[in-house]
Amino acid sequence: MTTEATIEQATIDWLTDLGYKHQMGTHLPQNNTEVVLKDQLLQFIQQQYPHIPEEIQTLAVSEFTNNVGADLEHRNRTFHLKLTKGIEFAYDDALGKEKAVHIYPIDFNTPENNSFWAVNQFSIVGKNKRRPDIIIYINGLPLIVFELKNWYDENTNIKEAHNQIEHYQKDIPLVFEYNAITIISDGNEAQHGMFSSGMEWFAPWKSINGRDTVQEDDFQMHTLLFGLFPKDRLLNYIKNFIFHEDHNGSLIKKGAKYHQFFGVNFAVEAAKKSVRPFGDGRIGVIWHTQGSGKSISMAIYTGILRSLPELKNPTIVVQVDRSDLDQQLYDNFVFAKDLVGDVQHAKSTSDLRKLLSAGSGGVIFTTIEKFRLKQTSENTLGELEHPILSDRENIIVMADEAHRTQYGLLDGFASNLRKALPKASFIGFTGTPVDSKEADTQDVFGNVIHTYDIKQAVEDKATVNIFYEPRLAKLHLWNEAIDDEVDAMTGSEEDNSNLKWAAIEDAAGSKDRINKIAKDVLNHFTNRTNTLAGKAMLVCMSRRNCVKMYDALTALDDCPEVAVVMTGNISKDPIEWNPHFRTKEATESIKSRFKKEDDPLKIVIVRDMWLTGFDAPCVHTMYVDKIMKGHNLMQAITRTNRVFKDKQNGVIVDYIGIGDNLKTATHKYTGTGGKGEPTIDIEQALELFFNQVEICKVMLPEHIDYSNWKALRDADKLLLVKQAVNHLVKYDEEANDFMKAEKKLSDLLSIVKSQPSIQDYAVDVLFAQHVSKAVRNAKSVKSTRGEQQKQIKELISQSIDSEDIVDVFAMAGIEKPDISILDETFLLGAKNEKDGNALKIEIIKNILKDEIKLRLHKNIKKYTSLREELEKVIDKYHNNAIDSYATIAELVERAKDLQNDDKRTDELGLSEEELAFYDILAAKKDIVKEEGLMQDIVHGVVKAVKSNLQLDWTKKENAKASIRLAVKKELRGKISITKLNEILTEIMEQAEGQFSDWSA
Repeated sequence: MTTEATIEQATIDWLTDLGYKHQMGTHLPQNNTEVVLKDQLLQFIQQQYPHIPEEIQTLAVSEFTNNVGADLEHRNRTFHLKLTKGIEFAYDDALGKEKAVHIYPIDFNTPENNSFWAVNQFSIVGKNKRRPDIIIYINGLPLIVFELKNWYDENTNIKEAHNQIEHYQKDIPLVFEYNAITIISDGNEAQHGMFSSGMEWFAPWKSINGRDTVQEDDFQMHTLLFGLFPKDRLLNYIKNFIFHEDHNGSLIKKGAKYHQFFGVNFAVEAAKKSVRPFGDGRIGVIWHTQGSGKSISMAIYTGILRSLPELKNPTIVVQVDRSDLDQQLYDNFVFAKDLVGDVQHAKSTSDLRKLLSAGSGGVIFTTIEKFRLKQTSENTLGELEHPILSDRENIIVMADEAHRTQYGLLDGFASNLRKALPKASFIGFTGTPVDSKEADTQDVFGNVIHTYDIKQAVEDKATVNIFYEPRLAKLHLWNEAIDDEVDAMTGSEEDNSNLKWAAIEDAAGSKDRINKIAKDVLNHFTNRTNTLAGKAMLVCMSRRNCVKMYDALTALDDCPEVAVVMTGNISKDPIEWNPHFRTKEATESIKSRFKKEDDPLKIVIVRDMWLTGFDAPCVHTMYVDKIMKGHNLMQAITRTNRVFKDKQNGVIVDYIGIGDNLKTATHKYTGTGGKGEPTIDIEQALELFFNQVEICKVMLPEHIDYSNWKALRDADKLLLVKQAVNHLVKYDEEANDFMKAEKKLSDLLSIVKSQPSIQDYAVDVLFAQHVSKAVRNAKSVKSTRGEQQKQIKELISQSIDSEDIVDVFAMAGIEKPDISILDETFLLGAKNEKDGNALKIEIIKNILKDEIKLRLHKNIKKYTSLREELEKVIDKYHNNAIDSYATIAELVERAKDLQNDDKRTDELGLSEEELAFYDILAAKKDIVKEEGLMQDIVHGVVKAVKSNLQLDWTKKENAKASIRLAVKKELRGKISITKLNEILTEIMEQAEGQFSDWSA
């Protein structure tokens, strides 16, 4: 039988394999009230710093073992900073000359210079006498505590090990002043964490080398030890991957998980090879899913880069694309000050230029738009090119959400950034996979360094699972001629899709529909929070709809506190919206309140704000009434995936039909992991691009010289474009040809835009794009678009009915309406080509088929017909004869037919087995001569059949003949003699199907 002792011994054996020295605590001379082995620490300092006076060596031991702080957490932080950053001591040498020495209690660079002891059976006396199972001592410092439980004791588990650690903090707090890592295990599970963390923050270490597939069926303690405890790795982790966040005096100690440790270390190695002058400046891309600690990884990475001697005090520029993301990430870096040092925030373009022009290193936060050109004023001409701010090679740009803003390399902010910092190196961090055509990330940043996708994050419990619940608030468009009517309003205008969309968006906010959704949201949220305390976000497609939803929700009884979070424009927005406009400070206050679990603010309504770069772990539900796609959709829904106390999952409730987009985005999320070869040959694409530039130039008038385009004032640019437009719009065919040529040019640009050689053609492309837009506008109908939009809104509002909210899965009788977005069935559907609605249809179809299969033998006639009907419905769907919602409705009606059969048996006074025979006779009631109830005939027929059944009767002709004769006798005189044999055949088919398995 495996006991706690044998788990302990196995751990010691593996540590010994890794070069640790095993020591029995009972053999150590230390007094039980002291937890530091001071003789070991002194011996190390004497060995490392033999030239310093003995009293300084002794003083160093005293300083490292005397930790000040108001509580245990603060004393732990004090020690950790001394441990990782060392302490400076001043002294006079033998000649009386003043000297200084910086002493570290560990040699982090050369692991062999340190002593690593695995000590067990070491009792410590504090408030009570306790004996942790194993303590790892490095140079006499008790840095790691193991608490182990018996694998085979069914009455114990890993939570008990964690509970014991919490008691140790009260009983022997001194040992935790020095604690870097805490390990808990019940033999089967083994997890690492910080001593002050809740159980939900402890996690297994799932990889030994970070490259291979995670160890799924491993012995977790073995993987933990061989993945984290090799001496060089352990020292690296202690020095670089642990820090304390200071939240207004309240400390939160954090340590990296395995994916952060390996991802950051691989990125450090990539930087050493790629940073100029060692490489081409493309470090690579880290893809770690949202909620898995990407911002912590970025902070840790920054801290390590700043400490690398080969980078010579680098400047790290953290670049984001929006100020709300900037603030969120900036706050996270400030919290990680122990790692990254002081962080500077560029508040303006001038401020950014000043910071980047300085020659020293540091960390600078900025949004991409601060790399703008200075504009023309009355006295000065604006900038044509962004000036070089620094040509240092030790500048590293870290782009958050890399795929968003780094591709405007021809002209724009990203281009300006690279001109400002021509010798900088770039690394991208992203929480979502990158689209193909619009995000040539590897061309810009380099190869994917490390991937940690949502599937692995959920398996590791680094994030919680997200479930999808379709509760569709449908819009029914009954006016089939609406397109013709819209076209009549807009005349020959080429593109009225935006007008239609705006009108449909407005119709989606109809009072009837909003009220129904509001009631459903409140009911759903109330039910959810009855069993799990938490908060919700509600996403609407427009600011107007946000306000409408707020009014509808807050008008309901028992509605909790709700807030709308949106921007406002007081010169254009209705005065009724004013209560929802806030200062920056007031918005931050709302954000702070929403993040607090116990605050009465329970629901926020948003359109775009807080859907990215916003962490509120207590949010467990998102109600979606806005169409979103791709990484925007994935970023939005992962607001619900943060780990928090007892929260087991996040739920996405869909009122508008994002299921198809969600499946597509999720499939991409869990797909290739960023690997694969480019699908387009870049040299071929460049050749096509250069040819297309020439095609566009030939179509423009020869006398127009736009070569100094960037130096022109805006007024002169307008005149130049107007000349080109006047030339092109004379003939429709030439105008259309130019617009097509420019579109092809812009499409090619999206493929080659990261290639340096296209910079020589930047002016040609920019001018062609300006001319094309102007030609398109010139050819458009100049009627008042505001009036058109109003007319179309009115038309569509009249053409759209709001239907009741449909819980599609509940309609089908599925017990659990939630389908995990990570579930393979959801990702793939029944087949890869099926869309989200097809999946719902497939589920309902399969349920009905199973039900029909079960009932078929009971009523062959009815259910053969129903099966044929069902297949016809599915065929119609696949042939696009009816839409998917109509298909679902028809299938549900079939399901209701099955349920109605149960009612019919009661109403007719028949047994379940008699109903099928009733349907046979009822279908031919015109040949029944007997007056009275049909049920009486059915009773007699079934009795005649059952009275003559025998074992294996369907295989015996004489047995079947006996039943036929008995049924004939029962029906003689009641059925027309000429029709008797016809109906007898159907009765015998039903009897064989229904009673074939009969046994006495």
